[in-house]
Amino acid sequence: MRDYFPMDDKFQEQGGTSTMDPNPFRRFLGSKIGTKIASYEYSNNKRLKFEQKRKKLNKPHVIEYFHQVDDPYSHLAAQLLRKFKNKYDVQIKCYVVSQVTDSSIPEPELLQKLSIRDAQNIAPHYDLLFPNGAQAPSKKWIDLAQTVLVSMNDEKFIDNIFNISTALWCGDLDTLNRFFKEFVSSGEIKNSTIINDNNAKRKQLGHYSAAMFYYGNEWYWGIDRLYHLESRLKELALDVSEKKEVFIAPKKEVTFPKLKPNNKFLLEFFPSMRSPYTALIFDRVLDFSKRCNLKLSVRPVLPMVMRGVPLTLDKSRYIMIDVAREARANGISFGNFYDPIGEPVRNCYSLYSWARDCGRSNQLLSFFLRAAFVEGKNLNKQKNFKYVLDKAGLDWSHGKTIIGNSEWHDELEDNRLSMYESDLWGVPSFRLYKGDKLLNLGWGQDRLWTIGKTIKEQMT
Repeated sequence: MRDYFPMDDKFQEQGGTSTMDPNPFRRFLGSKIGTKIASYEYSNNKRLKFEQKRKKLNKPHVIEYFHQVDDPYSHLAAQLLRKFKNKYDVQIKCYVVSQVTDSSIPEPELLQKLSIRDAQNIAPHYDLLFPNGAQAPSKKWIDLAQTVLVSMNDEKFIDNIFNISTALWCGDLDTLNRFFKEFVSSGEIKNSTIINDNNAKRKQLGHYSAAMFYYGNEWYWGIDRLYHLESRLKELALDVSEKKEVFIAPKKEVTFPKLKPNNKFLLEFFPSMRSPYTALIFDRVLDFSKRCNLKLSVRPVLPMVMRGVPLTLDKSRYIMIDVAREARANGISFGNFYDPIGEPVRNCYSLYSWARDCGRSNQLLSFFLRAAFVEGKNLNKQKNFKYVLDKAGLDWSHGKTIIGNSEWHDELEDNRLSMYESDLWGVPSFRLYKGDKLLNLGWGQDRLWTIGKTIKEQMT
């Protein structure tokens, strides 16, 4: 297998947890750790130990919620706090935080634009509200909302957060000032000090994002992951409502609306070969497109750390735990992991054009992901790469003569730039078209259900 400089040195080696070419021992060790934290045994043991310790200390069930006032997902999550507290026998402690400024959030401007659009898209499907035409709030208004919220105890926070958040996102300064006069007793409140302390607490607990729920050494992001927390609380017999089978934020299921032949719909799919979330959704996207009679354009991109986007240890750990939970919830094999970062990914992409000419490009990517994330195969080894090609129905005797070429660089860079044109940067991402009209776009394996909803709406 040939060595060459990735993407003509466009993206530089970052080192640390963001290295794109770990040495063999580091790759092995990182893979073993990733496999361990993705396992059900690891997750279940942590939960059992936490509950044993909690009972021994006679402590209540406490959920800690971290709210960022200018985060659209926090606006959605906050609308469920009162319902959540009424349904489950838990205490909820609320913390106002700000967006981190480190590499955990690599594209904050793009994230803000995408989050607003995404929140508007998904809110109605959870019977929630997000203002149409909302813009990112100004710093002055953010400071005002933060000052009001840090002045409240948890009960007042839960009771008033929706109205305060709605006023912020709707630009209703009169309402914000009314809350300020009612709850802020002194202009000397140092909201920045309180928020910095809350940020430090979140970091100490091992996270970086907003709209986060924390219970029992485990994180749950916004309304999308709330069903995992609800399932856990139900197992602990903490649902005190009459309808114990009902979830406040149920898991969204993908639907498969069948389109007529020769329709004008096109789904663009942007995966990367080191993304656990891509591994979780890749085959499901292929199946979705086939069942919906939907034309699919697969547009692979480099993994984020191989295109200059850093990855922190906290983020890496959370991703593996989160993907493993999602995989178990969807009945998908996942977690026997051997990191394919660096040369294995480059080698895969170097064969992509040839595999496409053979009509086997999707099979190549599918079996590569399976080998790395399900079967735990070290794809730095030639025998394992041959295994992938054999599974994909490709001729290794020819593949080994062209592996490691650089002809794929331009195509993958074009795909990356095309993603960025739509304020997308992470994977997996989607764009749904009907003819030249963009109907839907989204980032994350948990947005495939929105594509099905959009297609069904277009059909009716």
